[in-house]
Amino acid sequence: MAHKNIYEHFHPDEKSFVDRAWEWVERAALYHEMKRTDFLDPRQASILLSLANRHPDAQVRLDGGYSQAERRRALVAPDYRMLEDEDMGITVLDIASDDRRISDLDHGDYLGALLGLGIKREKIGDLHVSESGCHALITEEIGDFLIGHMKQAHRVDVSVSVRPLAELKVVVSKMDEQVLSVASMRLDGIASDVFRLSRTKIVDPIRAGRCRVNWKAEENPAESLKEGDVVSVKGLGRFKVLEVEGMSKSGRIRVRIGKFV
Repeated sequence: MAHKNIYEHFHPDEKSFVDRAWEWVERAALYHEMKRTDFLDPRQASILLSLANRHPDAQVRLDGGYSQAERRRALVAPDYRMLEDEDMGITVLDIASDDRRISDLDHGDYLGALLGLGIKREKIGDLHVSESGCHALITEEIGDFLIGHMKQAHRVDVSVSVRPLAELKVVVSKMDEQVLSVASMRLDGIASDVFRLSRTKIVDPIRAGRCRVNWKAEENPAESLKEGDVVSVKGLGRFKVLEVEGMSKSGRIRVRIGKFV
């Protein structure tokens, strides 16, 4: 298959990842190599699976440490390899503190503390934030470094330890649900209502490439959303289209939105 044809279904921003993923698939199929990736977001995982499906001699296993994981590591391997028992190299970083202010910290505070130590985002999976701290899924090779270097999260003194996956305390993301009445399912219209910004103020970040729909860059404000879509706008947050409930007598669409908090 011509290499250039693989780009047709992907955004230009995704070219470098498509190149890497295609190389993993080809090396598995042609040279019998196995590759364990860092954590992939759902869009990257989708790209990798679609490329592997083009090659009958390659297969992919995805695992993020628990069944509902959003960010997952992949094993890319020849089709004859048994992957169920392969180690995915994921462990739990337990971040705790005696300081009562720990209950005020959120996902961004913990992620910022980890990235501030020079850790790449790809080395970190899902974060489970509770009143008493955070369980972060990480690639096992960075555990020792974090034990030695992570002392604070957003000015709160913390202690960290590494725990096995069996001790992961899963925290389901909370959502604020709201029902909107919208003229259409356009991205800019729904996002402006969710984030309570004027249509003109939401169009700028979308056109500037700061918006993702289902983890894929989306620069068209007129893009139509559908049930199940997850939208994130850098600096504003993210939401999910939970249900399109129908149309009112005046012709407006009732749509139920869940905003991640």
